Amino acid sequence: MAKGSVRKKGKKWYYRFYVEDAGGNLVQKEYAGTESKSETEKLLRQAMEDYEAKRFVAKAENITLGGLLDIWAEEELKTGTLSNGTVENYLQTIGRIKKHPLSRRKLKTVTPEHLQQFLDLLVFGGTCGDFTSKGYSRDYIHSYTAVLHQSFRFAVFPKQYITFNPMQYVVQKRKSDTADLFAEEETDAGSAEPLTPELYRKLTAYLGQHNPPALLPIQIAYFTGLRIGEVCGLAWQDVNLDEQYLTVRRSVRYNGARHRTEIGTTKRKKVRIVDFCDTLAGILRKAKKEQHRQRFQYGELYCRNYYREVTEKNRVHYELYHLSGTEEIPADYNEISLVCIRPDGAYESPNTIGLVCRAARKKIPGLEGFHFHALRHTYTTNLLANGAQPKDVQELLGHSDLSTTMNVYAHATKEAKRSSARLLDKVVGMDEN
Repeated sequence: MAKGSVRKKGKKWYYRFYVEDAGGNLVQKEYAGTESKSETEKLLRQAMEDYEAKRFVAKAENITLGGLLDIWAEEELKTGTLSNGTVENYLQTIGRIKKHPLSRRKLKTVTPEHLQQFLDLLVFGGTCGDFTSKGYSRDYIHSYTAVLHQSFRFAVFPKQYITFNPMQYVVQKRKSDTADLFAEEETDAGSAEPLTPELYRKLTAYLGQHNPPALLPIQIAYFTGLRIGEVCGLAWQDVNLDEQYLTVRRSVRYNGARHRTEIGTTKRKKVRIVDFCDTLAGILRKAKKEQHRQRFQYGELYCRNYYREVTEKNRVHYELYHLSGTEEIPADYNEISLVCIRPDGAYESPNTIGLVCRAARKKIPGLEGFHFHALRHTYTTNLLANGAQPKDVQELLGHSDLSTTMNVYAHATKEAKRSSARLLDKVVGMDEN
């Protein structure tokens, strides 16, 4: 227990006690109390109790893996240079790791074997305590390995909780490819099927009748291949109706760690230009005219959308809000004229559109398994199937490299495979002539 005392200087009492510095040396800390000796003694007891409690937790032998992850998140992750989206992803990963019993193990007792078992659970699937894994892809597991690697490195230096990083001995295994050699049903290892023109018409008809605000985001994604957050972040200043192109500069997402809807960068942090067709140009002109009409219809109850810049731990966040004409606008609110809005002017969020997509796939035959990203698949497939150059498609989508475009989408339809196979008919025909 820390030793302490009180003393009077002038009319005021002060309390002091000894604490350990980073080198383990005892140093005296003094704090101002009150004009009452008994009250100051009470403050001293509380301060020493708090110090002892924190000192117990802070000792390396008492820190758990979960505790380390929390310390790393506060002291390094949130104050670092990673994008807000990556930080949120890592914070969510930390939350999932802490559901596993391993997170409650004392840090100094965590071995490479423990971590290998945890990674194997992620790869092959299974349940351990409150943690359940379905067996995840290599890309999904990357967040877990990145968090564990970096937090253990942080524990080695600068914290010096442990002397080596146990993650350096862990190997991420792969699932072995298996196949039923005698199965009678057809198999298709391709990616999600793109929407046929007929299904797209059914989807838009359903939304037009049951959820009109979600119709415009669906139409924009179908004709441009934008991601759901990019569609929600599109502003009218980004739309050139005369020359028919969009400037994609931002993305809207919900930050679960901060419980705020935010505007951030696109996935690749790059601004890109996406040209669009006459059909979408007509849709956008009609939407703009309709929004103008609704603004007059709602009057002062019509909402406008704003972003607010907030700095936390050297990290800048742009929070998104909507306010009606009857509400006072704070001085630090900046208006943004978003394209995808509800009849009352409030912004349409990615979460809301996602819910609409899930509802649509339950109601429309043939849309089982549909999700918003399937519109991006459809856009790409339509372009490639109709002779667009892969390099042009890559730039329109904002992919970092061409292989991503081709690997994900080249085998999107069975018809495309059949057409490729039938090319050999032409070869045989040429040889026979």
